[in-house]
Amino acid sequence: MISIQLPDGSKRPFDGPVSVGQVAASIGAGLAKAALGGKVNGKLVDLSHVIDADAQLAIVTEKDADGLELIRHSTAHLLAYAVKELFPDAQVTIGPVIENGFYYDFAYKRPFTPEDLTAIEAKMTELAKKDEKVERRVLPRDQAIAHFTAMGEAYKAEIIGSIPAGEDVSLYREGAFEDLCRGPHVPSTGKLKHFKLMKVAGAYWRGDSKNEMLQRIYGTAWASKEDLQNYLTQIEEAEKRDHRRLGRELDLFHFEDFAPGAVFWHPKGWTVFQGLMAYMRQRRTEAGYVEVNTPDVMDRGLWEISGHWMNYRANMFTTQTEDERVFALKPMNCPGGVSLYKYGLHSYRDLPLRMAEFGKVHRYEPSGALHGLLRVRHFTQDDAHVFCTEQQMQGECQDVVRLILSIYKDFGFEQVRIKLSTRPENRIGSDETWDKLEGALIGALDGLGMSYSLNPGEGAFYGPKLEFVLRDAIGRDWQCGTLQVDLNLPERFDINYVAEDSSRKRPVMLHVANFGSLERFTGILIEQYAGALPVWLAPVQVVVCSISEGQAEYAREVAKMLQKQGLRAVVDCRSDKITYKIREHSLQKLPFILVVGEKEKAHQHVAVRARGNQDLGVMSTVDFLAKVTADIAA
Repeated sequence: MISIQLPDGSKRPFDGPVSVGQVAASIGAGLAKAALGGKVNGKLVDLSHVIDADAQLAIVTEKDADGLELIRHSTAHLLAYAVKELFPDAQVTIGPVIENGFYYDFAYKRPFTPEDLTAIEAKMTELAKKDEKVERRVLPRDQAIAHFTAMGEAYKAEIIGSIPAGEDVSLYREGAFEDLCRGPHVPSTGKLKHFKLMKVAGAYWRGDSKNEMLQRIYGTAWASKEDLQNYLTQIEEAEKRDHRRLGRELDLFHFEDFAPGAVFWHPKGWTVFQGLMAYMRQRRTEAGYVEVNTPDVMDRGLWEISGHWMNYRANMFTTQTEDERVFALKPMNCPGGVSLYKYGLHSYRDLPLRMAEFGKVHRYEPSGALHGLLRVRHFTQDDAHVFCTEQQMQGECQDVVRLILSIYKDFGFEQVRIKLSTRPENRIGSDETWDKLEGALIGALDGLGMSYSLNPGEGAFYGPKLEFVLRDAIGRDWQCGTLQVDLNLPERFDINYVAEDSSRKRPVMLHVANFGSLERFTGILIEQYAGALPVWLAPVQVVVCSISEGQAEYAREVAKMLQKQGLRAVVDCRSDKITYKIREHSLQKLPFILVVGEKEKAHQHVAVRARGNQDLGVMSTVDFLAKVTADIAA
């Protein structure tokens, strides 16, 4: 007898080995029809998987996150099936699940065209409607190599060749197509109904630029038609909000090939950037931080002490001087912050010591990874380093979490998820130290009553961290701020403080980034607000437009008065028609357009138009100033 325990705690006895699909059928015909796979003792498996001992089982349907994973994984193989049907001499390589979808890489004699993608998607739909059974079989490694070699699939044979000799490999067949795969898969192609191919791009075999270039077809797949349509709508909206396009249209910034990954800020964009810095400077001053600044270029020896040279060297820009000293452009601000702390003697009475910096950092990112302001090589971090006692650590962590969440709320981000990234495989420090640091972060969050998710193995090499993930106006997630706790760099740099009993003790070091990268946060804000930044942050807040030359001087007087009150106001006295001026400034997403004609001039009034084509009517300049001031304060 075999006993199968279900998620509700109930148990079902079976006379002998039983498949996941058979268990689902024993529960009910509806569940059997909806079932995509199962989880046996926590492991995701096919419906055909046979259970031969007592086990815990959860039936997986499209309503489960694992069900969506199965759908996307299987749709990637359906894509490969369709490509082989249409282009028999194309070779298949790998096709994993990614966020919101999947991709599959192919080797083919010519580039795939948009017309090809349309044909491939149509073939996928045709194959899905056939509802062909997906079947698994296992072959010894060498036999599998021979099998794919005979099929002319050299890439698959190479993949299997990297598997240790003597091991078995699993293959999945649907119709005339068979592919190497660990699985699991949905039981038949008919379960795959809601998908779309998105684009084709280049990708190096095994991700190595020394290897041949393949073609990567990206797709998305969802459990329902509604989910698919919502995602496609989000993609369409994201394209409208693309900060790179808006950066050009609103004259904020640009990039050049001779400085890849570095931003050329235009006056209006730099105004936004400086506004963010001023905001953060004020928030940190209120929170008890002092502002400092450290060098951009420092000797290799410093990076060896910090551990960056061993753990981050591939991402660092370096140079060598005539006397053969090796220097690096800083990829992080931490060693500079430690060096500042080390200069001078500190008492327990000085702690916590909170030092903040707008530090320029440089990191090598592959050219293909660069993406506007969101992924650059040269950027500014709103870094801060807090030095405190172990007794103060948890309380300081809570203060940082409160500050970060308050900052995001000011920018309209109400939905913020927190992820706890724990010790990575490549790390410095003892397990005892890591236990203490991870415990402090968990204790801080529990003390605040905040939920969080685990991100195992994704901490920095010197300490665990919290990552703050924002959800924007169209439902996209952005990882921004971080909080890291660290006892390893204080140890490596041999820093201390004089304790109450006059002994020397190590401080704890907190690494804090609120925005993270200011460049990236600027890009996120541009997309969050579709270029229509809040009044207080808008590079130009008000434009005063004259209807004709007769009101030009009055328009200049109004603009000058607003400027004296601290507003970023400009004047437009061109001879163009007022309708043209209004349209042009509306496209620039200015918060307020003031129109002045003879009537407004005579009464010292302005006709006010707010962003979004709102006509606020005629008011005095004093009343308008009060309104703008209130909007900025809000």
